Amino acid sequence: MTKQYDQAYFERWYRDPALKDQAIGGTARLARKVAMAVATAEYHLERPIRTVLDIGCGEGVWRAPLLKLRPRISYLGFDSSQYAIERFGPRRNLHYARFGDFEHLRPCAPVDLLVCADVMHYLDTRELDRGLPALAELCHGVAFLETFTREDGIDGDTHGFKRRPAKFYRQRLEALGLTPLGSHLWLSPALSDDTAALERPA
Repeated sequence: MTKQYDQAYFERWYRDPALKDQAIGGTARLARKVAMAVATAEYHLERPIRTVLDIGCGEGVWRAPLLKLRPRISYLGFDSSQYAIERFGPRRNLHYARFGDFEHLRPCAPVDLLVCADVMHYLDTRELDRGLPALAELCHGVAFLETFTREDGIDGDTHGFKRRPAKFYRQRLEALGLTPLGSHLWLSPALSDDTAALERPA
């Protein structure tokens, strides 16, 4: 059965009271992720971030905590959920696109923070490889690419989860010039020459 990112999906995984803060969209957990990504991007850029592109944004849940930290930030999101775009698109600046569409889609100049959270491990390899180059080309600062592998203990939504080894993603992202920083964070090729040796994993 094809996975449907409809209202029922978001209610189940993002707002089910039984999951409390362990839900994908738990507010405290999300706030910590956003704060970490913003701080890391600003550390490497040496200035406040101004622009964010969220690929696979769902309902655009990163937007509110980003604006709380940086009220003047420009946030742009893309997702393949017709429900999310129809319901939240105009208010949250969300637009329809599949990940593979980024083979050609370049909707903005490279951003300070690029987000692609909880997306890549659900994609078929062909679609993943089509869209991957955009992650490096559209990021001028830091990318938060939250991705899980077969080495991880996975709880929650396992429907359609691709049990790939970590090296599958690491090899592809590093081939694009992205530098791993840890905690799902990757440094843009534009800044890769500006880091000290011990800022990067061995």
